[in-house]
Amino acid sequence: MATVTLWSDAEAEADPRVKAVFDDIRATRRSEFINNFWRGLANQPAVLERTWASLKQVMAADGALDPLTKELIYIAVSTANGCSYCIHSHTAAARAKGMTDAQHGELLAVIGMAAETNALVTAMQLPVDREFEA
Repeated sequence: MATVTLWSDAEAEADPRVKAVFDDIRATRRSEFINNFWRGLANQPAVLERTWASLKQVMAADGALDPLTKELIYIAVSTANGCSYCIHSHTAAARAKGMTDAQHGELLAVIGMAAETNALVTAMQLPVDREFEA
């Protein structure tokens, strides 16, 4: 159960700041769907504006990483952080960007392997090899 009110479309229409962000989300994503993350953030219009602007810059802008790769990274980080909502949201986004079942399975294998080896290295407190230092 949410700890904040999830804004309806009617409530969003009544607040110019929220309406502007929701309209931009719809235009950027070419979809009428506004998910619960944005509806919850609407309670704080300044946070909504800032978060959408940052996310749009990182995830929607053209860059060195293709859109699917960005979503795969987002899934991995969300898994490491234990964010079920983000795992579901970005898995759906990755599928919409062409992620196959085989890619998803391989991603999960990489996430699992990284979690295992990270835990082992952390437990052993191994020093970083000089060759790996940037």
